[in-house]
Amino acid sequence: MSYEQLGKDIIQSVGGEKNINNVIHCATRLRFTLNDEQKVDKEKLDKMEGIIGAVSKGGQFQVIVGTHVADVYKEISKSISPNSNSGDNTVKKPIGTLIFDVISRSFSPLIGALAGAGMLKALLTVLTSLNVLAADGETYKVLAGASNAVFYFLPIFLGITLSIRLGVNAYVGGAIGAALLEPNITGLASVESPHFLGIPLVMSDYSSSVFPIFIAICIYALLDKQLRKFIHKDLQLFLVPMLCLMLIVPLTILVFGPFGVNVGNLIGDAIVFLSSKSGIITGAIVGISWTYLTVLGLHWGLVPIILENIAKGGDPIYAMAGMAIFAQLGVALGIFLKTKDKKLKTLAGSTFLPGALSGVTEPIIYGLLTRYKRTFIYVSIAGGLGGAMSGLAGVKMEVFAFVSVLSLPAFSPLAIQAIIALGTIILATVITMFFGFEDKKKANAVEETSNGVEEKTNMNTEKSENILPHAVKSTTVVSPLAGNVIPLSSVDDAAFASEAMGKGMAIEPSEGKLYSPVSGVVSTIFRTGHCIAVVSDDGVEVLIHIGIETVKLKGKYFDVKVEEGATVKQGDLLIEFDLEQIKNEGYQSTTPIIITNTANYSDVIGTKKAAITPGEDLLTVLV
Repeated sequence: MSYEQLGKDIIQSVGGEKNINNVIHCATRLRFTLNDEQKVDKEKLDKMEGIIGAVSKGGQFQVIVGTHVADVYKEISKSISPNSNSGDNTVKKPIGTLIFDVISRSFSPLIGALAGAGMLKALLTVLTSLNVLAADGETYKVLAGASNAVFYFLPIFLGITLSIRLGVNAYVGGAIGAALLEPNITGLASVESPHFLGIPLVMSDYSSSVFPIFIAICIYALLDKQLRKFIHKDLQLFLVPMLCLMLIVPLTILVFGPFGVNVGNLIGDAIVFLSSKSGIITGAIVGISWTYLTVLGLHWGLVPIILENIAKGGDPIYAMAGMAIFAQLGVALGIFLKTKDKKLKTLAGSTFLPGALSGVTEPIIYGLLTRYKRTFIYVSIAGGLGGAMSGLAGVKMEVFAFVSVLSLPAFSPLAIQAIIALGTIILATVITMFFGFEDKKKANAVEETSNGVEEKTNMNTEKSENILPHAVKSTTVVSPLAGNVIPLSSVDDAAFASEAMGKGMAIEPSEGKLYSPVSGVVSTIFRTGHCIAVVSDDGVEVLIHIGIETVKLKGKYFDVKVEEGATVKQGDLLIEFDLEQIKNEGYQSTTPIIITNTANYSDVIGTKKAAITPGEDLLTVLV
């Protein structure tokens, strides 16, 4: 492969040199900031040899190259002007992109807590309806408290995550959110004509609210940066937080809070009004568009509205949108049942099950739908019809949970939503199996190849049965970390979750030490220290990526102990990293361990252990 030619082809496919505002790279992908993404020929990129895939995410157009990304980047750098390669993305994003980026990154760290609490709420709904638990019993109240806490105190959590995103003190942001729920302030709701410095107060219930805290923290971030310009450094530690709390909390109750509550109510009421006038049309639009909104990352913009609606008694949006998720599951199931390709069948099955149980379907979107474009039509048809039926039936989500098979009890009426969901999955499955998912030329080639392989296999069955058990060789890749083991499909990054980079496992580390998983040579160390690749003595290429999107930390909290090209033994210390600081910065610590040359082997089998320590067997690579 010519990296020079590949670089030129990529530049042409993203709209040419003049369309590139900035380009940087991480361990596996090129990250372009483009002037106009409409000029990108994504279909050409997806088919290009040497490219794993391409996706637009977080205001960047990312071309997933693999471990040779540095070589491709070097060639691209030679072909574009220096202004396009400044190393940092300082381009001013459109206001819409910026807003959705802020919302997305503020909710992302809370996904686990929201999903877990939502599922617990759904479970309690089932247990009380079956009279297993009494709604006024002590056991129920303890579990209800556990499930309600993240939603009730949502302003505090969002105050923290949003402050991290905007680069200001996260705990001052959390204190602003906590002030809205503090008894002295909430008690003013029972006071007749409350006021602050003679100004009348309009009191609202800020528990579970979203919009007021978003506005308050954005203003806090601006105020914090202005105050630091003229307050002496020795006084900033206490004076800046004091002035911010003293100004932002009253302003939130006087202005931002009522405004945010009214904006949220207005948007939510408008959607509820539309669904009440024509549930079929509204449901069809939401059911069709949700998948595309997810691809663009814009679905997070509706989450605040959904939460506001739930706080007022029930939300119809997620009930309708959820049918797109069930349609995606149907497409994955259809591909699993129809394909003869073992790797594709494994991918479809491994994305279907987590999606059905957790509601996280990004691996289906990026691993299947974007690969087989016509399946987007199937999802639109099934999701649109399912959404229309849900809208017509007036189904609402009463407690927040990611839409999945297990979270169906969160909807009312449950039976109707369950029937519509099942029908949507079946419809998408049938369409996929009937019309297929590949173009005819490719499908025929696959069928021809499969038949040839099958015929050859039948002719040599006896010989294979005698030889294979003795011929199989394997390489063991041990765990480089201590922590909990999770499947790649659960990783919050499409390139890893879809196994586009190769097969492997991921670990949620419990300590900040990374050891060599094999004996061999350190082939690549990314300059920010968050990613390293080691090639074993027998040629297995192991890529270890500490955290998700941690390239943006620019090397903070990573201490690399070896040099590129160094010979290492299994168990040697490679990198130390500050796990807590990485998490405090708002980044996930999930660490994928990938066999990047998976295609050279018959299979890669992961451990079944839930928890692991360094040196224990993690992956078995079959030759």
